[in-house]
Amino acid sequence: MFEALTPVSEMLARNLDTLSRQPLLVCGLLEDDLPGMLAEAGPAPRVFTTDFRYFQWLRSKNGADAEFGTQPRAETAAGLLLLMPKAKAEADYLLAACLPLLPPGAPIFIAGDNKGGVKAAPRLLAPYCEQVNKLDSARRASLYQASLTSPVPAFTPADWICRYPLVEEQLQICALPGVFSAAHLDSGSKLLLDTMTDLGGRVLDFGCGAGVIGASLLKRHPGLELELIDINALALEASRLTLAENRLQAKVYASDGLAQVTGKFNYIVTNPPFHAGLKTFYHTTETLLTQAADYLLPGGSLILVANAFLPYPELIERSFGHCDTLAATGKFKIYRATR
Repeated sequence: MFEALTPVSEMLARNLDTLSRQPLLVCGLLEDDLPGMLAEAGPAPRVFTTDFRYFQWLRSKNGADAEFGTQPRAETAAGLLLLMPKAKAEADYLLAACLPLLPPGAPIFIAGDNKGGVKAAPRLLAPYCEQVNKLDSARRASLYQASLTSPVPAFTPADWICRYPLVEEQLQICALPGVFSAAHLDSGSKLLLDTMTDLGGRVLDFGCGAGVIGASLLKRHPGLELELIDINALALEASRLTLAENRLQAKVYASDGLAQVTGKFNYIVTNPPFHAGLKTFYHTTETLLTQAADYLLPGGSLILVANAFLPYPELIERSFGHCDTLAATGKFKIYRATR
């Protein structure tokens, strides 16, 4: 899954002499065994990730010092390597969370794909560093280096919460940087919510994001036994905040696909993930469509919204024997399959 080095890591391999002078705190868009490569060259890095799948993979592979969550543990770090995430707002968040752990003068490295926003590194580091240098550029990737100028104030998670109202549902949505539906209700989720009517029993919100779908369902149907899952720690925390803000209760936890889910449901509802990093990514949804029937009670339904061009009906029919289209716009379709 994460075995092959990405072009970014191949570029970083040319700079191991510089990167391995101190044990680094590594965070951001981790997609391979870069930590193992750093450990072979020098002091083993400490890895902080918001990606539950990567966290599990890395720990099972080499027992690395890996943390999963919304911020790293409060221990001093000798330097930082940030792999540029997809969203620049998330890069700002990660720097604010990690840099308070570094002493003045500590090295900071930012690396990433040239098409993935890494060229913003000088701007991102401007509040913290006097000078930012481009250290290398190869494989359509770049590496920037700087030194921390002065101590950074302690990280305050509450400063990073974005709130917006869902007027029709009388809800207040809380989101964190990089989380889907972070600033407004997306049109796909709106179509899904407009299409669903009566739900009951045990319901799974797969890929919960900021908790928009789950909170809306609970608001409409207070008796639901709702579980919200996601692979991203910031999404899970945003969902918890959204539920708490609206005095709603549900079970929220990390799951790699359906791997951490137990029991069967009356409904699985989802606006499934469509992208991972810079690449179009269908694997998580395709696996869900293959496995969902095994997690539904007899008569239970899978209901999802998807871009109209995606070939999901064929996969759904292969698993369920049928696929109903409940609604459609020029961009989205709502599909339902019943066990």
